[in-house]
Amino acid sequence: MENSHVTTLEIDLNAIDFNLNFFKSKLNKNTKILLVVKAFGYGSDAQKIAAYLEPKVNYFAVAYTDEGIALRNAGIKKPILVLHPQKSNISKIIEYQLEPTMYSIALLKSLIEIVKTEQLKNVPIHLKFNTGLNRLGFNKTAISEIVSIVKNEENIFVKSIFSHIAASEDLNEREFTLQQINDFKSIADELIPQLKNTPFKHMLNTSGIINYAEEAQFEMVRLGIGLYGFGNDKNETSKLKNALTLKSVISQIHTIEKGESLGYNRSYIAEKTTKTATIPIGHADGISRQFGKGVGFIYVNNQEAPIVGNVCMDVIMVNITGIDCNEGDEVLIYRDQQHMETIAKRANTIPYELLTAISQRIKRVLKKC
Repeated sequence: MENSHVTTLEIDLNAIDFNLNFFKSKLNKNTKILLVVKAFGYGSDAQKIAAYLEPKVNYFAVAYTDEGIALRNAGIKKPILVLHPQKSNISKIIEYQLEPTMYSIALLKSLIEIVKTEQLKNVPIHLKFNTGLNRLGFNKTAISEIVSIVKNEENIFVKSIFSHIAASEDLNEREFTLQQINDFKSIADELIPQLKNTPFKHMLNTSGIINYAEEAQFEMVRLGIGLYGFGNDKNETSKLKNALTLKSVISQIHTIEKGESLGYNRSYIAEKTTKTATIPIGHADGISRQFGKGVGFIYVNNQEAPIVGNVCMDVIMVNITGIDCNEGDEVLIYRDQQHMETIAKRANTIPYELLTAISQRIKRVLKKC
């Protein structure tokens, strides 16, 4: 069925192109771009973004296998790295020609066993090393065991090795980050000469490209949230263009007299005559209940309208007292990066969470001038 929800997420492809080129400008000409489109493309639309940018990037990455399968089913042909595969996913990964990350000896052995059983050859794998994030990855001490397992295996080959910086956006952690980079270089220097082929290396995410392109660009970088206009600080974000705008309309306007209540649990009591607008978006659409009771706000005719009362499952109510507007008028739920950063800070979270929480029942609209 066609999505007829009046609330829409507008994706500005001109801004997407601008931001991609901004990050490319910080890289050497031959450096590969891996576009991270996990979590439905950071809440945008992974399939549409991947289809649009496939000619302009070298690789895609997803967190989980089903995300990679969705890209393949959408016709994406470029290589797709699965960052967090499970043993139970390996057969599907192979079936859909995805490329799994190996982060433990147990997972590596499981993959080799399945590949041998299915009599496959030259299945690409990627080795992830832990250099300080302490989330996923081999430790350096595992190198000898990894080599003993893979060096004579015709069934697989190591296509890349990579690691993940823990605090690339925080220059107060520069010493720690440089140590991570040096540790990764040491791992590469020890491991690669012992392999039957030469894998490429990658370590930098969005903020890493901004802060450490000189020290750790290697052969590829991983671009994620930066594509949509978010850098690692206000200065860098100001150089990027906003790519995602969440829009809705006013369903109904009410006048509430002093002492009257609004919403569930009577969570808002009018202190004076107040005009409110009901907007068709709620916590089922990704608008956190934390944004209720005046924490969050939207834009109505370019003016801030605070959310009043509790956020409902399908609607929010906002205070439009003094704002000239009518039922059916367009409103901006998330206007731009600054708006999202402001309300995210108020709710003690980050824009990543706001974007990735946007429900898929909200219609995505591509815009290109």
